[in-house]
Amino acid sequence: MSMAYVLVVDDERDIRELVKEILVDEGYEVAIAENGEAARRGRRERRPDLVLLDIWMPDIDGISLLKEWGAEEGDALPPVIMMSGHGTVETAVEATRLGAYDFLEKPLSMAKLLLTIKRALEADRLRRENLGLRRHDQTVTEPVGHGTVMHHLREQVKRIAQHDAWVLITGEPGSGKELFARYLHANSVRRNGPFIEAGVPQGNPAIELFGSEEGGKIHYGRFEQANSGTLFLDEIGDMDAALQARLLRTLQSRSFMRVGGSEPVKLDARVLAATHHDLAQDVQAKRFREDLYYQLNVVPLRVPPLREHCEDVPELLNYYMNVFVNQDNLPYRRFSMAAQNRLRNYPWPGNVRELKNLVQRLLILGTGAEIGADEVDAALGEAPVSMAATSTLGFDLPLREARDRFEKAYLEYQLRETGGNITKVAKLAGMERTHLYRKMRALGISIGDVQEAADQ
Repeated sequence: MSMAYVLVVDDERDIRELVKEILVDEGYEVAIAENGEAARRGRRERRPDLVLLDIWMPDIDGISLLKEWGAEEGDALPPVIMMSGHGTVETAVEATRLGAYDFLEKPLSMAKLLLTIKRALEADRLRRENLGLRRHDQTVTEPVGHGTVMHHLREQVKRIAQHDAWVLITGEPGSGKELFARYLHANSVRRNGPFIEAGVPQGNPAIELFGSEEGGKIHYGRFEQANSGTLFLDEIGDMDAALQARLLRTLQSRSFMRVGGSEPVKLDARVLAATHHDLAQDVQAKRFREDLYYQLNVVPLRVPPLREHCEDVPELLNYYMNVFVNQDNLPYRRFSMAAQNRLRNYPWPGNVRELKNLVQRLLILGTGAEIGADEVDAALGEAPVSMAATSTLGFDLPLREARDRFEKAYLEYQLRETGGNITKVAKLAGMERTHLYRKMRALGISIGDVQEAADQ
């Protein structure tokens, strides 16, 4: 198990050596620094999970260092525990105001120190977890569904979680790839470490992922933020060639260079990558590096589309009904048996995300205690699919061509329904705007043509 990494900063050698010895005995990784400049170097070499920081040092005081680091990291600052043998109430108040977790007086009580460190790390873990829950609305701790498919998938994830190998998670948009990544992390030996999500960022993705150094200031990227935990790289297939090459070097060497940095930084995070692309096909088409594909695909995990475990639809409907009733104070409504049967047989092109959005829409716009099949059909915006109509879905075509045909029809329909509002279409489809634009170009979809056809 990867333990927390602690940086001990104190100008008294006996104190820092004693603290290091005790913390190492407790299972922590420890680095020591004798002054402010050494502390800065230590922070550059590796981002600590917690800092024990003395206030009075010969070159710079701990309060000034705390202020400096807080300005660089903001809310991402790891817990800092201040130490001093000559502290005052005003000093303690100032340290707390600047973001310190606690203030300990010397001589240190080792029992109190260990307890404070434990509480600080736990508080930081909960803070990061709560930020993640609010940011991603990720309230499910275990994937919903008790059908055979989901049961086997959960068991597979639990087995994979016990090993620290890279995992490549594949599945259609909205099928729950991030949910299973979080579930894997929660069942792994790294469960007490951070879970950091990283899509393919805009602007300068190398800085966002690998961090940067400029003018003595450090920006920690996603890789360092995930130290001792799990890094989830979403939509890995959208990375450009330069970023793919940099990621490959990182995975091969288990270290990376910050942009503008001069020394390699150790990678101490499990990497989970996810994509809805067929990466093997992209490798053949020279759109994705073959060596990176095999580096990531140590353990493959396929998340099936909802249509492959439709027996779980009633349970999912009930789950999301309770979520919106409890969290958003929406009125409870029950699905009739006919409505549930209709939804069990619906193809769910948007998968679980589409189901969740449908439940929310029915609660917001509908009235009455029961949701019937007619209301479901109206909310879906289409008549039930009959067997006579299945030929138009492209069942007689190769899979890729049939998928392209369906995706084109689906996106054109959503564009007509939203009046060409890209933001709304991206939300309904469960896609990022940049990926939606790229998909539309690939499928030859023009907003102007769609709107013109709708007006005729």
